[in-house]
Amino acid sequence: MSIVKINALTVPDEMRETLEKRFSARAGVVESSDGFEWFELLRPVEGTDKYLVYTRWRSDEDFQKWMSGQANHGGGGRPVASDSSVWSFEVVTQAGPKAD
Repeated sequence: MSIVKINALTVPDEMRETLEKRFSARAGVVESSDGFEWFELLRPVEGTDKYLVYTRWRSDEDFQKWMSGQANHGGGGRPVASDSSVWSFEVVTQAGPKAD
């Protein structure tokens, strides 16, 4: 099954809009990568100040190849996150909406 990489970013309030604009400007960059399956940028609503960058990949090798090809992964400009950590998960079970 697939693997999920979640980058948890601590972003100061004054940098949130900059972070979101940078990700919007990069739309389409990861989608053509071999083994890429899904991307979401999750904005915190309550209970945390962390943005979550969710990506799903066919394999860890595919993710590592994509990461090694990212010379300027941050998208330019000064960093907007004050802290970052990457979490890795294997997909064990999954479900989607039932077809009508």
